[in-house]
Amino acid sequence: MTLFILYQTDTWKSKASRIFFGIFDSRNKAIDIAKYYGLYCSCAEVVIEEVTLNQFEDN
Repeated sequence: MTLFILYQTDTWKSKASRIFFGIFDSRNKAIDIAKYYGLYCSCAEVVIEEVTLNQFEDN
C-alpha cells in the first residue's frame, strides 16, 4: 500500500523546517488539501513524500 505524507517547508526544502500536515491515500488528495489550506505561497514549498507500507526488503 502506498501512502503520501504532506509537509510544508521553507524554500530550500530542508528537513529541519518541515511541518507535517497529514497522510493521504492518493497524491491528488494531498494536493487538494494543500491548495485548500493555502500551503502554496512564495515563501514556502510543499513536499509530498511517497511511502510504501508492508514491504519487506532483504539486504
